[in-house]
Amino acid sequence: MGDPRFDVLVVGGGIVGLATAWRSLERRPGAGVLVLEKETALASHQTGRNSGVIHSPNTYAPGSLKARLCADGRRDALAFADAHRIPYELSGELIVATDADEVPRLAAIEERARANGVDGLRLLGPDAIRDVEPHVRGLQALHVPGSGIIDWRRFALALADDVRARGGEIRTAAEVTAIVAGSREVLVRTTTGAVRASSVVSCAGLWSDRVAAMTDPDPTVRIVPFRGDYMVLRPAAAALVRGLVYPVPDPRYPFLGVHLTRRVDGEVWAGPNAVLAFARAGYRRTDIDLRDLAETLGFAGFRRLAGRYWRTGAAEMWRDWSSRSFLAAVRRFMPDLGPGDLGPGPSGVRAQALAADGSMVEDFLFSERPRVLHVRNAPSPAATASLAIGLVIAERAERAERALVG
Repeated sequence: MGDPRFDVLVVGGGIVGLATAWRSLERRPGAGVLVLEKETALASHQTGRNSGVIHSPNTYAPGSLKARLCADGRRDALAFADAHRIPYELSGELIVATDADEVPRLAAIEERARANGVDGLRLLGPDAIRDVEPHVRGLQALHVPGSGIIDWRRFALALADDVRARGGEIRTAAEVTAIVAGSREVLVRTTTGAVRASSVVSCAGLWSDRVAAMTDPDPTVRIVPFRGDYMVLRPAAAALVRGLVYPVPDPRYPFLGVHLTRRVDGEVWAGPNAVLAFARAGYRRTDIDLRDLAETLGFAGFRRLAGRYWRTGAAEMWRDWSSRSFLAAVRRFMPDLGPGDLGPGPSGVRAQALAADGSMVEDFLFSERPRVLHVRNAPSPAATASLAIGLVIAERAERAERALVG
């Protein structure tokens, strides 16, 4: 007997990979679809370790893939959640300017959000801010009523259930070790054996550059892992927060700054910060993978980024160790919080694509070869946009396969 053969093989069992498999079966009922996940459980990394926000396309460049796919994906995600009875809440979001320098940046965010078709925007003064969030203080704030909260891991597992129900197969503990693309099919070697497929899509998240390098090496783009640590508000302090509260982000970085998120389970998380992780799955400060760290430090793009923003990086590192500094970042817009109101919380690691010139790749990034498509960069709002990303990938894979056959 030869190796098993599938129509579509998806590498990665996070929300983007599962959405891609779901879209492939939606468009091609009865197709042979296989998802390979290297961990023993699905949604183990970015999907299962984020704050659970349903994003609106507020800050993304108009016309970018991020802006379009966030808007489309948000609509489709809400419809999926309704159909599968996954709880969510459109609790609304405040983006708060606390000093005069941030006011024009807030105006620029409002302009972008309107260009991206975000509905119901309101620019609020100090009194109106308190009407929405009584304990938040600021000079101005942009209120985005359509942002919300959901459990993205639960969402991803519902996608997996649908994939199986439609005849797709999901294998965990199956790490991909090689991808060999031929003229008629693709051979994929894994730690559990080899399989063949007409087309392969990799959605490997923190390991996306390594998987992509199996068929499409690109030394100019590398995944650099950034750990984000959260703190959790004590129950009495959590009662002070109604929805989502963000500072005005620094336009030089793709990170949103330390913010407050009321989650669907009722907890309120503060964070995350953004510090270099010493391992791609380095969820603790003490987690070190020598290969991962050597790749990061040896990459010219990271050294250029570090040289350019070492002061900011040092401040982030200090805040990671200092709960007082972390609290101070939150107190800029919620001064009623005190030292006893924050406790330790979970951590996540963000897969950030970095270019050789030291710039962070902000938009979603794909690369294609015959029969193989790689998702090289899928940062936030990838969860919100997942069904839209999955549709784009499924359509591209179909077009590529038709071109080869034709």
